[in-house]
Amino acid sequence: MSGMGAGLTSNNPLIVGAFHHALWLQFLLVLLVAAVLVVLRAVLRARQFTALAAGSTSGADHPPTSIAAVGLAEPVALRVLRIGFGLIWLLDGILQGQSAMPLSMPSQVLQPAATSSPTWVQHLVNFGATLWIEHPVTAAAAAVWIQVGIGLLLLVAPFGQWSRFAGATSAVWGLVVWVFGEAFGGVFGPGETWLFGAPGAVLFYVVAGVLIALPARAWSTPTLGRRVLRGMGLFFVGMAVLQAWPGRGFWQGQTNPHAASGSLTAMVRGMGRTEQPGIFDTLVRGFGQFDAAHGWAVNLVAVIALAFVGAGLLVARPNVTRWAVIGGAVLCLADWVFIEDLGFFGGVGTDPNSMIPMALVFVAGYLAITRLPAELPAPAQATGAIRFWRSADPAYLLRAGAALGAFAVVLLGAVPMAAASTSSSADPILTEAVNGIPAQENVPAPSFNLVDQFGHRVTLSSFRGRTVAVTFLDPVCTSDCPVIAQEFRAADAMLGAQAKQVAMVAIVANPIYQSTKFTLAFDRQEYLSDVPNWYFLTGTSAELTKALNEFGASAIVEPAGAMVDHSEFAEVIDRHGFVRTILSTDPGQGTQALQSSFSVLLDTEIRHAMGSSVSG
Repeated sequence: MSGMGAGLTSNNPLIVGAFHHALWLQFLLVLLVAAVLVVLRAVLRARQFTALAAGSTSGADHPPTSIAAVGLAEPVALRVLRIGFGLIWLLDGILQGQSAMPLSMPSQVLQPAATSSPTWVQHLVNFGATLWIEHPVTAAAAAVWIQVGIGLLLLVAPFGQWSRFAGATSAVWGLVVWVFGEAFGGVFGPGETWLFGAPGAVLFYVVAGVLIALPARAWSTPTLGRRVLRGMGLFFVGMAVLQAWPGRGFWQGQTNPHAASGSLTAMVRGMGRTEQPGIFDTLVRGFGQFDAAHGWAVNLVAVIALAFVGAGLLVARPNVTRWAVIGGAVLCLADWVFIEDLGFFGGVGTDPNSMIPMALVFVAGYLAITRLPAELPAPAQATGAIRFWRSADPAYLLRAGAALGAFAVVLLGAVPMAAASTSSSADPILTEAVNGIPAQENVPAPSFNLVDQFGHRVTLSSFRGRTVAVTFLDPVCTSDCPVIAQEFRAADAMLGAQAKQVAMVAIVANPIYQSTKFTLAFDRQEYLSDVPNWYFLTGTSAELTKALNEFGASAIVEPAGAMVDHSEFAEVIDRHGFVRTILSTDPGQGTQALQSSFSVLLDTEIRHAMGSSVSG
């Protein structure tokens, strides 16, 4: 009956099952890529040893040399950024694998992040959210593999071109996540503060990616490190000013139990309500109570600490900056534990929040001025007939191959997501999750003898040789029936030239409003008059009742209105007059995503019926 469609919940078994199935299949592809790379490396090494043996015999032996760097070892600061953010991206990818991600990501992460931002930011974020809503399994699986792939790429990429490529990849994807996933870190919204993670965790992923992507010569002097430290110093000083600004709610706790909580107190209490291990629950709740009682003092300490760290980083001199770096790391750790609640416990946390990435950036800046890279002898150059596979260092070959495989993992997620972004319709799994998977049949179709909207007599045999999609509609309905009609219209448009071989049929479900003037009015209202293969069939009360009974449908006349409550399903009948599919047409929540999802499903089932033949 109408209105019986269930909504989509985060634990919908069909969506969750499809998500896990997609991850498993893609994981098998990852293993296949890894196996291919292992075999290729083994072959390459075998040829290398053969060539070396031949060269030794001829007196032209050239030992394998490294081509990873040109005169420089990998700087310690760069290694910290590369490995640190590689591990964070891996963690983010694993967190994206939570079962609730396909259906909860838009409503619990993407859209809430933009609620306090300007309208233009909300529209931009909604563009990304719509992509996720319409393709939940594809988008959720893609996010897993893109982030896992970037993490692996950063971890295995050898210093040099591969490392720079890994950094650029991290920066590009980080920028996408910062814009669409974090709504620019909330910087355009009111009340944002460093304590809550402003300007967004992923912005530091972008900064780190850009630093990793810089040429090797940029790390050869302390200049880059000083710029990083001074940039972070200005950031901390700016955050101290915002934290001290009057009227933003950070100077009060909640001394009066009936008064409104300060911003920080409310934030901590909100985090304390998420599910988490007992020790962290105790810490967060305890700090929330302390801040409620001593809000002014807590904010004063935060302002002083931010200003101290910022000033120390601005100096950018090892003896002074060392203490600022230590203080900043302690401050970040305290905020991460007591306020951000580690960022990923409970709910649908997708990253460890901003404090760890932020600390990695200024720690790397400090290392860049205190631990300059060592000079290395220039690598021997391959000459003459000595080929790359003979002169390359085996360790470099291994890491370069692994980096290539890691980038293949990134593509494993990026390519399906890019393809989904070009689709104008939602995945059919959405309507299947709401209304169930279509029932596959192979039985003779019920007969009917009715008239179309133009008064022409129509029977099932009139459509012999054509595939028929039939449903029941109330011509005076103002809720579900117009939605269902548009779904049929959209499915017909998807068929393109093949629509000539299909009849889109609706049978009047309302025995009171059975005149063709009502079906014609409905067609005009729903822009169906220009669909040549659309038939809205009606008849006498007896004829309509007979058709309803033949199809196993029902209609109940409501005592207080003109509309009827009727069965909502469709049957797809092949060109031989056999029912091939029965599917629910209940629009459920009535979202645009569900509507376009049903259209795709109906189009798919019609195409299957067009290619089917009667079984014995």
